[in-house]
Amino acid sequence: MKRYCFALDLKDDAALIAAYDDYHRKVWPEIIESITKAGILHMEIYRVGNRLFMLMETTDGFSFEAKAAADAANNHVQQWEALMWDYQQALPFAKPGEKWVAMQKIFDLNQTHQ
Repeated sequence: MKRYCFALDLKDDAALIAAYDDYHRKVWPEIIESITKAGILHMEIYRVGNRLFMLMETTDGFSFEAKAAADAANNHVQQWEALMWDYQQALPFAKPGEKWVAMQKIFDLNQTHQ
């Protein structure tokens, strides 16, 4: 199993943030299906203010490229992503076109040295 962590910002507007939270309480079933079919075993999204943090655990064979290709061919995923972009905004240091930015792990309690 592999673990990935990502960050993204929401537009800093209380009504938009509330709506985004609401969408994630009732994610479309087609989106859930696309996530699980790609080999994503576990996904959580946390929010503080307008900053999002996503934790994703995948099968060893998971591929971002394969997931992107499947998403590009899936009309429901394209609709969901376009809708979510109404609420999201790129991090200030994101590359052009980049939404979720991969985070670098800097500490692991299980790998500390004494």
